[in-house]
Amino acid sequence: MSPQIGRYTASQPARTVDGWTLQRLTPPSRLFGANGLRTGPDGRIYVAQVSGSQITAIDVATGAIEAISPKGGDIVAPDDLVFDPAGNLYATEITEGRVSMRAPNGTTRVIAGDMPVANPITFHDGRLIAGECRVGGRIMQLDLNGGAPRVLLDNVPMPNAFDVGPDGKLYIPVMGTNEIWRVSLDGGAHEVVARDLGVPDSVKFDAEGQIVSTQVHSGQVLRIDPRTGDKTVLANLTPGLDNVTFVGRRTFVSNISGYIAEILEGGQTRDLVSDGFNWPLGLAVDTDGSIYVADGPFSYTLRSGQPRQQVGFLFTPGYPGYSRGVAAAGPGEFIVTTANGDVARYWPAKRENQVLASGFDQLYGVAVAPKGAVVFVEQGAGRVHSVQSGNVETLATDLKQPSGVTVSADGTCFVTESAGGRVVKLSGGRTVTVFNDLRQPQGILARGDSLYVVDAGLKELIEYNLSNGRRRTLAFDLPVGAPRGVTPKVLKAVGTLSGPMGPFAGIAAGADGTLYISADAEGSVLALKPA
Repeated sequence: MSPQIGRYTASQPARTVDGWTLQRLTPPSRLFGANGLRTGPDGRIYVAQVSGSQITAIDVATGAIEAISPKGGDIVAPDDLVFDPAGNLYATEITEGRVSMRAPNGTTRVIAGDMPVANPITFHDGRLIAGECRVGGRIMQLDLNGGAPRVLLDNVPMPNAFDVGPDGKLYIPVMGTNEIWRVSLDGGAHEVVARDLGVPDSVKFDAEGQIVSTQVHSGQVLRIDPRTGDKTVLANLTPGLDNVTFVGRRTFVSNISGYIAEILEGGQTRDLVSDGFNWPLGLAVDTDGSIYVADGPFSYTLRSGQPRQQVGFLFTPGYPGYSRGVAAAGPGEFIVTTANGDVARYWPAKRENQVLASGFDQLYGVAVAPKGAVVFVEQGAGRVHSVQSGNVETLATDLKQPSGVTVSADGTCFVTESAGGRVVKLSGGRTVTVFNDLRQPQGILARGDSLYVVDAGLKELIEYNLSNGRRRTLAFDLPVGAPRGVTPKVLKAVGTLSGPMGPFAGIAAGADGTLYISADAEGSVLALKPA
């Protein structure tokens, strides 16, 4: 496995012990999420990446990618960005609720704080304008010297990436009303420009002065006459579209999942950056052998010899929410934990979910016990719970960042302590150390007499034999966890869409003994096969 741009910067390829082989089921992601887009002064496309927590520049001629503000840097979870005439870059940091500026020499400073769900931003005629993508959001002109902002419009239901039109007015995609509005830069009442869209989340103006707008729910790219509101479909893509920019007369759009596509004549498209995973996180194997991948705002299935299939997204009916842990519960049925603190039963094909328990702090791993109880990890509170028939029982407390959980065939529950560096067994209300000397254990799986643990700190897959206590490493230098030398910053909640977002290297097993691993550092799924 070669070094990757972005999260994974390993100096040597992953290795396995004799008798095991390692392969990628999906190619690595070149971008970890793709949100705001803006063409820079140098003609490159600059990409704000919330889940990747970095800003990247892409050369449209060569496809070369460069991290401008890397993961672990001063700018955290950027969602949208803009340049001023001097080449200063301004970015909204959605999880931090602030706007920061990055000068051409790389220095940064905070322009404004106290902006919950800071998202849209634009610059026009010396004015820096930013907004909050939340119900009741504000749109404000910011003082470049850090003074008090001036509110242009208040109580806007989820405004997103906006732009100033040829008429000097601000055009705003309003997700909460499924409309595009415009308002004077001096403030005042808004006008509705277009209605009945596909949940617009960006507005930019092309060379002819027409609106080009991505639709996050329908996956359409629309061209809209700002005078009449008449609509033309430029392209039909997948749900999750986020933003648009122009390089000359060429049009490029982004998708939250991490791809950048160019819109061609006749509705055709061409990938500048191919689709990928944001993380991925939890894994589960269905009864038909397909692999279910929880990828935060998206969920997918992988089947042998077939392209991956998106089976859920934040805006699709019945989706349980930003998904992290997952366990198979029957044919086409899964138990998921969400960043909003819910444990839910989910049927992707039926687009239905049933909440089993809610109100928890940072849920991660989940497992189904032999008698049907659902066991899940509440990392934020350091606890492990089970739920069955609506009754929640606390199984363990005072754990150090519990992460993964698995239940053996005899009903024994094993948990990884990410900050404690150990695996524990829950027995009779007590917590017993099974083995330690780990760095950041996350995903865990019980299979036969063995436990399999993904250690994101050691970047290893470890096998532990419960019968004789033998421990061995099956794979080294795995693309999991933060890159070496990088201390990632916690991604906080995004309004009501998601609670705190954190990594999780999950593990699952197929009927033939193949182990599947979430290679969250490079955005792929790995298969580790025994001889």
